[in-house]
Amino acid sequence: MDARICPSILSADFANLERDLQLIATADYAHVDVMDNHFVPNLTLGLPVVERLAQICPVPIDAHLMIEDPDRWAPAYAEAGAASVTFHAEAATAPVRLARELRRLGSRAGLALRPATPIEPFIDLLSEVDMVLIMTVEPGFGGQSFIDGTLAKISRTREAIRLSGLDVWVQVDGGVSRSTIDRAAEAGANVFVAGSAVYGAADIPGEIAALRSMAGAH
Repeated sequence: MDARICPSILSADFANLERDLQLIATADYAHVDVMDNHFVPNLTLGLPVVERLAQICPVPIDAHLMIEDPDRWAPAYAEAGAASVTFHAEAATAPVRLARELRRLGSRAGLALRPATPIEPFIDLLSEVDMVLIMTVEPGFGGQSFIDGTLAKISRTREAIRLSGLDVWVQVDGGVSRSTIDRAAEAGANVFVAGSAVYGAADIPGEIAALRSMAGAH
């Protein structure tokens, strides 16, 4: 299973975003966390910034919407150029309709679950999405420790995908580093969001390569 590394720009220098995007040119995606201070207790950036980032980023944009009312707002991120748009199951009113709209607009559709949200209610919807994001920390802030209790959910999600015969990616986000990526990959994840582990490294391209190699060994 190919491992994809998506550095989170939440750990980048917001005053030098263009420079810091160039530093992750060897990654697979740039993970952009959109927070509205309602769904999560933090406020980051919004649509105009994502639209501009999509124009200058050397890799595709992976937009993670931690916002209320994604049914209304998420399609605009696909229109703004995000290659992948992930919304939260806990916030969406009509997740299937929203996923279909994102796909219609040319974006990959991702469904995100908080650590305590089970995958089972959404297994029958797997054919409607391109990726399931299992949060491995509580969403809202970077730099948190990986929650090992999410590993079983990653495994159940991967097994459901295998049984369905679908090509759905499993992404993990939160506390991903050299010390945790092995466990997440072994559980079945193949897309890895890493913020401080990448941007805190002395050799950013080297760290991306190391994480990809460690995850790809499973």
